[in-house]
Amino acid sequence: MNAPRFRNAARYWRSPLVPDADMVTAEYYDHAFTPHWHDAYTVPVIEAGAECYDYRGARYVAEAGTVPVINPGEVHTGARAVDAGWRYRVFYLPTAFVEELAREIAPRAASPWFAPGIIHDDDLARRLVAAHRALEGVEHGADPLAAETALVDALTTLLARHALDRPSPAPPAADAARVATMKSRLADDLLAPVTLAELARAVGLSAFHAARLFTRETGLAPHAWRNQLRIARALPALRGGASIADIAAACGFTDQSHFTRHFKRAFGVAPGRWRA
Repeated sequence: MNAPRFRNAARYWRSPLVPDADMVTAEYYDHAFTPHWHDAYTVPVIEAGAECYDYRGARYVAEAGTVPVINPGEVHTGARAVDAGWRYRVFYLPTAFVEELAREIAPRAASPWFAPGIIHDDDLARRLVAAHRALEGVEHGADPLAAETALVDALTTLLARHALDRPSPAPPAADAARVATMKSRLADDLLAPVTLAELARAVGLSAFHAARLFTRETGLAPHAWRNQLRIARALPALRGGASIADIAAACGFTDQSHFTRHFKRAFGVAPGRWRA
């Protein structure tokens, strides 16, 4: 007998105990996340089913009880790995918050970095789920002290057992400088149209080679990278309650439906649902 399918249902929420963090409680059947990144540590726990995702040039399958951590700013995808889909809980934790916890464990700790791959640690997974549920319970009157204690316990366990020091960046090569120039051109004015030919001329390459270099180094084609940046820049205004149509226009999307379509591919819900 086949396992029942999960629904496509997600709830994004926040807690005053973790300023600027986002949490999600979700299950997905046929939703597929397009390549995207978050300006935060992504710490999921798979509760049931299995998720597959592409990350740093490899494909991974995260099964129930595993913790597939993604570092800030790193491109990844997400889709079901089994017929039923998957259910998970996720912390999107600000880098400053995680770095402060790391310094409390080891005062000279550098920015924490997690190696590509899936963490198999049943005890850690239980602690993370307990913390997530406790934070969610505070919305309904549960003890905030107990929730915060569970959160600190879970995250310091994650850091102490599995975090590495962030690798030192290699000296910039000519290609890295070209990619940085193209990123700058794409980011300077999100409302202004930019052509691939303009990007290529800015770095002294043909359009073909510029597109191939950018995609190889960032994991996204130039237009996709720019749309992801637009979404990242939209989040503060979205949290602040601005009109979704106004946000879409201010960030360079064609219209509200264009913004909503790209947002849903990255977050699994429409921007109005994410904010609510």
